[in-house]
Amino acid sequence: MRPRSLAALAALALGGCASGNVSIRSLPPETPAADNAAAVKNAAVLAAVETEAAHRATEEDSAHEVIPLTTAEAPSMISYDPWERLNRFTYRFNTRFDEAVFLPVSDEYRRLPAPVRASVHNFFTNLAEVENTVNYGLQLRPGSGARSLARFVVNSTIGIGGLFDVATKLKLEPVPTGFTSTLSQWGMHPGPYLVIPFLGPSTLRDGVGLLGDFGFSYAVNVARLYRGDKTYALGVVDAIDERSNISFRYYGTGSPFEYETVRFLYVHKELIEDAALHAKDHPKPHVSGTPAGK
Repeated sequence: MRPRSLAALAALALGGCASGNVSIRSLPPETPAADNAAAVKNAAVLAAVETEAAHRATEEDSAHEVIPLTTAEAPSMISYDPWERLNRFTYRFNTRFDEAVFLPVSDEYRRLPAPVRASVHNFFTNLAEVENTVNYGLQLRPGSGARSLARFVVNSTIGIGGLFDVATKLKLEPVPTGFTSTLSQWGMHPGPYLVIPFLGPSTLRDGVGLLGDFGFSYAVNVARLYRGDKTYALGVVDAIDERSNISFRYYGTGSPFEYETVRFLYVHKELIEDAALHAKDHPKPHVSGTPAGK
């Protein structure tokens, strides 16, 4: 049986060869020298790429190197505070008043539905457009004054007495100003630091600005709101609304130098705002090679 089996297998093999193509595969020749040379070349290329990347990273680090400020360049922590003793007393009074009265009332106010609080805020923002219009006129900026006046007319009519800010939806964005900005544009310096009872950090110029803004509102007397007891009621509600939108908490950081820190930040904020305001009035000169207006 074995010879017959071998003969049958041979016949099947021959039949398969006759009916199809037969291919014989051979392994590629072993070339260790060439393989080693290619590996060395690839390693050299990778090393060059890594070196170039490290060089670029070093250049970027040196380009973004932070140069420390010198003593002359650093802003002074000293602020003009000739009434410091009185200001510190007022600051402590404001702290106690805020913790005992202002914050609890503001917290209860925040429990009101958001649409109600938004309407109250819009109402007082709309009343402030009267002051904005007058101050833009005093600043000789008629375009901004016309926008504030348009916002007041739109919100007072379509916005139902300012309860809804329709003007913003009509692309009339609010750009508030005040008599403080007017005094700054006229060249008045912020003056000495001043802590106002109930209101908090300020400067002498800001105090005059607050009186000026109230005087404008009192003189115009929109809807006769600035006469009698209504004036005090509006002022209280406006103050509560503003406090509810301010996250500042007295001695929230626990720092024993909070008075000095707040004084420094407030005074320098005033100076930065003054610089920005006067930069708009005096644009930078054109530099050769730079497109105008850039």
